[in-house]
Amino acid sequence: MPKLKRRESDERATDFVESLDRGLRLLQCFGITAGPMTLSDLARAAELPRATARRMLFTLQRGGFVSGDGKLFSLTPHVLTLAASYLRSSQLVTVLQPVLDRLATAANEISSLAVLDGDEVVFIARSSPARMFSGGLEIGYRLPAFCTSVGRAMLGQLDDAELAARLTATKREALTPQTVTDPKVLLARTVADRAQGYSLVDREAEPHFRSISVPVRRYDGVIVAAINMGAHVDRVPAQELIERFLPLLREGAEAVRSQLL
Repeated sequence: MPKLKRRESDERATDFVESLDRGLRLLQCFGITAGPMTLSDLARAAELPRATARRMLFTLQRGGFVSGDGKLFSLTPHVLTLAASYLRSSQLVTVLQPVLDRLATAANEISSLAVLDGDEVVFIARSSPARMFSGGLEIGYRLPAFCTSVGRAMLGQLDDAELAARLTATKREALTPQTVTDPKVLLARTVADRAQGYSLVDREAEPHFRSISVPVRRYDGVIVAAINMGAHVDRVPAQELIERFLPLLREGAEAVRSQLL
């Protein structure tokens, strides 16, 4: 009798390593609070049995990713090797970091690169002029996509029906008094941003900050990231973002299009 070929879904189920998935979930739980966490707190946060969480923690401790005394556990700097591996291997960071440096120098403001991760944006590169304190949106910082200029610039790649469904399903909590949470209004604004080729968000993600972003497209036109610049509302008016920052952002995004595969 001939051997039946396994279905792709069966292969995926067989190849799934549950213990690795649990270990990674456990690592992510350290970010929900500052300082060391107890075994019970971590098990509860990761939705794991206490005994399972204990075995995971001691395995991670042996690998150098976690330190602990059996009662309290903390991440070690060795965890940063995971992020460093991503940044070193990311074509986006390699290609766009020089662009961010040029933008920051030309505009004398901070420039950043972000990608979509689910319903959030993650900042994966940035550049700051020498005169400016390098605070704010550090690498790895996350924000909801719906209320950020980088998020709306990237969400514009969806057609209207997909975008409407995505915005409706997204958790939309107001981060400031100016945050727009109505899905119909968000849909209209994101569609308008798509048509004009940029997104400007004013104090929706942070109370005193406005930013402008353009999508970054690869060689075939697919949006893979967004670059942005922003400033404190008391220092740079919205019109200046359009007149001074937007041309720089557009030039930077277009310059790398043929280099992104």
